[in-house]
Order: sequence, then structure tokens, then C-alpha cells
Amino acid sequence: MIGVIDTSGECAEWTFPAEPGAVRTARHAVRDALSGWALDHGTVDVAVLLVSELVTNSLRYAEGPIGVRLDRLDITTLLVEVSDPLPDPPVERTAGIDDEGGRGMQLVACSARRWGTRHGRTGKTVWFELALHG
Repeated sequence: MIGVIDTSGECAEWTFPAEPGAVRTARHAVRDALSGWALDHGTVDVAVLLVSELVTNSLRYAEGPIGVRLDRLDITTLLVEVSDPLPDPPVERTAGIDDEGGRGMQLVACSARRWGTRHGRTGKTVWFELALHG
């Protein structure tokens, strides 16, 4: 069961259970919201990919609900946040050529204008900004 917190205006927020289907559900929710905001397809695709990577990390390393928040800050910036109960920040590592995983944070670092983490009362939030064109 997905908890929709807010989808009004140019801000959308959901809570997903820590279950295998959360990644797919988050991808669909993010794509639907951003497409509804008439953002260009390239930006939508990048946002969906990065949310997918961060939600996957949350499922792998944390237990408990996963929050996803989208906020169009202005005409040039999309802020995306993924929160989970684990306080430890993600680690950007170098994946080997034959590794099947381990590139999620590299994708975030290479694709986002800026990114970072912040601690909350019950865990952490990984955030990134994407430039909006148009």
C-alpha cells in the first residue's frame, strides 16, 4: 500500500512500504507526477532512474517506510528527495567492470546538478537537484 501525502501544485510526496514492489511503484508515481507537470522527457527519465536507484538502496540497506518527495522549486530547478529510517549516508563507490550493481550513487553524482544528504529525526534524506529546461 502506497501512502500519498501530497500531489498538489508542483509538489508531490509519497510513502512506500519497504517491499520489493516499491521500486516499480515509485518509478510509476514519479513518472506520472512529472509528466503531469509537462517536464521534458529527458528530465523525467533521469529523475525516474535516480529515484529508482535511491529507493533500491533504501530497500537494500534500511528497514521501514521509504519517502519520496518532488518539488519544482522554480522554473529552473527540480528537487527530489528520498528518505528512509537508516541514519547512515550512502557511499559513492567505484564498481568493477563486471559488478552488476554499485553504480547508483555514481549515477546520482554524474546526473544531478547538486546532491547531498541530511539527517532527520528518524533517519536520513538523500536529495538531488535536476536542471529544468524549457
